Amino acid sequence: MKRVYFGIKYHSNNSNKSVINEFELCFSKHNLKSYCVVRDMEKWGKQTFSATQIMQETFAKIDESDIVVIDISEKGVGLGIEAGYAKAKGKELIVTIKNGVEISTTIQGTADKIITYNEISDIRL
Repeated sequence: MKRVYFGIKYHSNNSNKSVINEFELCFSKHNLKSYCVVRDMEKWGKQTFSATQIMQETFAKIDESDIVVIDISEKGVGLGIEAGYAKAKGKELIVTIKNGVEISTTIQGTADKIITYNEISDIRL
């Protein structure tokens, strides 16, 4: 089973928890095991870590992954860092983005594959 590092905009109130769970269903459907910092490290806010600890874990998990999927439907500096790190490490970088959301030229030039979607359940990896 391939391992996926999944990056998505962080919300301290977990307002995108359902989106993260929908992506997990998508990954499972494609026989992929995913890792997402807010879900797996921070346990939805039940555990807290320093920014340094989070980035160390993020880089380690990207290193261990076969594929990196970054959803950029919401902009975030951390997502660009994760995408750049994954690319520098030679990881397959798949960027997902909701239809109608603008994608930066930097991400366009970095991603191995860009998937636009209306519904997460429609994503084919």
